[in-house]
This record gives sequence, C-alpha cells and structure tokens, in this order.
Amino acid sequence: MNLIEIFKRKIPSPTQVIEEAIRLKLVPPYDDIEYIKSSFSILVEELQIDAYNLYLKAEEKEGMLAIREHLRGKVRSGATDEEAIEEAAKMFKELDRFFLSLTQSRRPRAGKAFEVILKTLFKRLEYPFDEQQVINGKPDFLMPNRIYYDRNAMDCIIFTAKRTLRERWRQIVTEGTRGKGFYLATIDESISKIQLHEMKAHRIYLVMPGDIKTRIPNYVDEDNVISYEEFFKYHLDPAVVRWRAKGII
Repeated sequence: MNLIEIFKRKIPSPTQVIEEAIRLKLVPPYDDIEYIKSSFSILVEELQIDAYNLYLKAEEKEGMLAIREHLRGKVRSGATDEEAIEEAAKMFKELDRFFLSLTQSRRPRAGKAFEVILKTLFKRLEYPFDEQQVINGKPDFLMPNRIYYDRNAMDCIIFTAKRTLRERWRQIVTEGTRGKGFYLATIDESISKIQLHEMKAHRIYLVMPGDIKTRIPNYVDEDNVISYEEFFKYHLDPAVVRWRAKGII
C-alpha cells in the first residue's frame, strides 16, 4: 500500500469533518431551529472556516501517522540510524507526490464541504428534499421530493451549491429546466452585472451569505441576489406551507 492509500484510509470524510464542526458550533442554546434559520448566513461562512481548520489538523495528524507507517514498512528491523535516514531519503519523490496530492485535494474537498454544510443545516431545519436526482442534470437538492417533481415540476424548487461559478452557472438551467425557480448557493464575489442579468433571464436566483450580498456593489440592488434568510422567508417557507396544504409533505 502506497503512502497516499494509507492516508486516504485514515483521513475523515468531508461529511465527518462537517458533522464535527457543526457539533462544536451548534451547542445549546444555539442549536434550535429559529437560531439556525436566522443565523444561517453567518453559520455557512463560519462553518466553512471551522471545517477547514479541523481538516488541516486531521490532515497533519493522519499525514504524520501515514508517513511513519509507510517508513516502518521500508526500514528493516534492527536498522541503524543511518540506514533509516537513507530509506527516508529514498522516499523523496513519493513524498513530493504525496504533498502535491494533499494540496490538490483541498479545493474539491472545500466544494464538497460547502454542499454538506447546506445539506446538514437543511436537515436540522427539517426542510424536505431529495439529493442528486437525475432530471436532465443532477442538482444537489430537489425540493420537496422527486415524486412530486414528476407530478408537478413547476411547484418544485431546484437548489444547487457551487462555491465559485465562472461559467458553471449555466449548468443549472439544464439541471432544473422545469422547476419553479432555480436557486444557486455560492460564495463567489466576482460575478459581473452581465452574468447576473443573464441569470435573471433564466430565472436563476443566487443565494449567498447576507454579508456578501450587502458588501459587493454588483449584488446590492439585484433582485435575483438574495441572502439565505431571504430565501427562507420569501421562497422556501411559503413553498413548504403550500406543500403541506396539498398533503405533499
């Protein structure tokens, strides 16, 4: 087993890291539904930082253990210090690949962590959704569920998480072509006015922490840029009332 395989066997998954970050963050009295909903923007931002710091600690701990385990397998019993040092020196290329792999894995892990944070908090708030449903694409969250989408897609909410956008926002048009509205959660601070207007023409709302919405000039006056709290109050909560009245949930 090579060094990367040993490390991957031990490192916690993004879900495990997020669950630990949330466990540490949402302690009484900050674990009730109303607090989570009213503080959602802050929680999303803080939990990303908390989870990243937890991951870095786990990465260092498990990385050191993996290197020790791998080196023990290479150094013969009774070897001298010089022989052990020589075996460690021979690992240079392998260590180089190992550290490069760690660096490259952080960005996709961050993207996955963003999605897991939203999923976990949505569950805490008891919002109904199905995950990763194939509907001419694969949005992260289909609300309230796939069965109702197949029956009345226009009354459903399509919600996808992408930390940064570039041109990837166009995917959501494919991922939810029949939904009532497309909601794209992001923390991207560099979206142009032209892109925002294109999104509006496709019925795409950007959902982001309130601090970003009020701090970035391009976002302040755009109707399709909303905070999480606005998403709940004006979009998701009314839909939940409607779905309950229809007996969908």
